[in-house]
Amino acid sequence: MKARLAWCMARPLILCLCTYAVAQDSPSADLKTAESSGFLKNSRLLVIQAEDLGMAHSIDRASFDALEKGWVTTAGILVPGPWFPEVLRWSRSHPNSDLGIRLDLNSDWSSYRWRPVSDAQKGSGLTDPGGYLSSSQVLVAQHASTTEVENELRAQIDMAKRAGMQITHLDHHMRVMMVTPALFQSYWKMGQEYGLPIVLPNQQVKQRGVPTQKPGVIKFGGIDVDLASLPIDRELEIMPGLAKQDWLSAYEKTLDALPPGVYLLSVHLGYNNDELQAMTWDHPNWGAEWRQNDLDVVSSPEFQKFLKDKGFILVSWRDLQKALPAQQPKSR
Repeated sequence: MKARLAWCMARPLILCLCTYAVAQDSPSADLKTAESSGFLKNSRLLVIQAEDLGMAHSIDRASFDALEKGWVTTAGILVPGPWFPEVLRWSRSHPNSDLGIRLDLNSDWSSYRWRPVSDAQKGSGLTDPGGYLSSSQVLVAQHASTTEVENELRAQIDMAKRAGMQITHLDHHMRVMMVTPALFQSYWKMGQEYGLPIVLPNQQVKQRGVPTQKPGVIKFGGIDVDLASLPIDRELEIMPGLAKQDWLSAYEKTLDALPPGVYLLSVHLGYNNDELQAMTWDHPNWGAEWRQNDLDVVSSPEFQKFLKDKGFILVSWRDLQKALPAQQPKSR
């Protein structure tokens, strides 16, 4: 089966934001981020983000290794994850690490679950009958109220901030915040309230939104989005249907075809051991072998040489923030 990379992994009800394979059109990205950060106009800037810190010890170990050795430039944390305390402990000894919150409304494994951080009441639209976060983005979109969603999102961000974590950005697990306009509006609201950039590729906004009369402002999901506030042009992620031996070449072919711009490469790292095998026993996609394959790629000398030879500039969210308009948290 032919391999594919996707701009995102969401399967939204309304916004429908995914585009598979590599775009071959001329670059649509605004390169102001690269220019104002001191990079040349023809640069290809790449953020490599390790996902799901806090989900499992094996994932944490692999991601910590990748952060410490420079294989990735940032990471996304699941605050409700059972191993979040381990991430917190690591962050205290690595205060300069680039860490974002993957806002999480879903616990997606059948035999490995976690619960909301907020004080969700019995019968909450966020949870299943066992009190765990729902495994379905669709069920959350259909049954969770805006108040329930925003209380949980704030609880996750506040827990990390109270613990002293320096958060660089907001992301979202399983792309749940793109499922409906209402969820997207809550996602956008969190970025505004906390003064943090969100993962929202501007190409998606341009493709799916409606231009307004204001230059550079597009109506998207009911929000007037200023493209100048979006540092990422496209997000890339490997998708199912790829043989292990083709993993590295799929990444290289996709990245090599990109025009100048700012890209987020989302990788899922982990060690294919007893813990991850038990956790993902019925879910090979994004499971134990998948995460080992991703780790093998980002840690390989071949991939690192490829990035260097092709002129990719590895950057973090802290680097990108230097090019963004000043954004202060808004009082709630």
